[in-house]
Amino acid sequence: MATTTAPTPPTAPVVADKVASEKKPKLSGRRRREALSFYLFVSPWVIGFLVFLLGPMIASIYYSLTDWDSFTPPEWVGLQNYVTLLTDDPAFWKALWNTFYYAAVSVPLGLVLGLWLANLLNKQVRARKLFRTLIYLPTLVPLVATAMIFKMVLAPSGPVNDFLGLFGVSGPAWLIDGPWVKPALILMSAWGAGSATVLLLAAMKGIPRELYEAAEVDGANSVRQFWSITLPHLTPIIFFNLIMGLINAFQVFAQVYILTPKSNRGAYDSAQTMVPLLFDQAFGFYHMGYASAISWLLFAVILVFTVIAFRTTRRWVFYETEVK
Repeated sequence: MATTTAPTPPTAPVVADKVASEKKPKLSGRRRREALSFYLFVSPWVIGFLVFLLGPMIASIYYSLTDWDSFTPPEWVGLQNYVTLLTDDPAFWKALWNTFYYAAVSVPLGLVLGLWLANLLNKQVRARKLFRTLIYLPTLVPLVATAMIFKMVLAPSGPVNDFLGLFGVSGPAWLIDGPWVKPALILMSAWGAGSATVLLLAAMKGIPRELYEAAEVDGANSVRQFWSITLPHLTPIIFFNLIMGLINAFQVFAQVYILTPKSNRGAYDSAQTMVPLLFDQAFGFYHMGYASAISWLLFAVILVFTVIAFRTTRRWVFYETEVK
């Protein structure tokens, strides 16, 4: 009867030789120089990120749990700043409501306006390149300059009210009357729809022409082609514009701070959003710990809405390489 013997385990020197043979070869002098050059070129960004972004973020978490005026040592108060904000600060809830209102109207308006302009610019019309340039130009104008322009345009005797006067409509004091300040800010936000338009237009150019030709053969008109072909292919860009629009809307600051000065308390209070409130607490009242708590609550709000938007992508965002 044949007997089998168990294989003898490799000895320690054999295992060591095997591990050594599996090690990656050492980098040559040229590869080391390339690696050194890579780390040298990325080091300014890494250092800037650690010093000017990650470091202050971590510090703000600590300061949000303290009472600090930036001049004296911080005093630990735990979650008191957050409790006060959520339970005993009507200005916070007012600013949060104004921010929600601004985002809920300005973001869809920007998406619809950008989609409409991109669809118009995608047609074969004369001076198409000129119109594309004119629509994108407002996004290159500094935000402060844009705010000053709108301050003149929306003045009680400005061009907008003069235009409304042609139809017998008495225009409001957009930046003075409290109820009209938020619509004025939303109207200004539509001025920057050019960036979304350019992205949507580029996506339209990437849609295969064969799809439209097949739809024409099947008898689909232009409206049907837009809803069945163009819009589904644009959903990734629409989603990107949605996320960026939400982030920018929740962080709106310069427009509110420039167009609604504190001297006009009614207009300023009716249009105050989260970031101006944070700015006032930090640099107006020197409540740095309180302002840090506001910043992290704002971060939480943006994060929640971003996660919700990502969770809904399976229902309406179409990717060409994705099989559903």
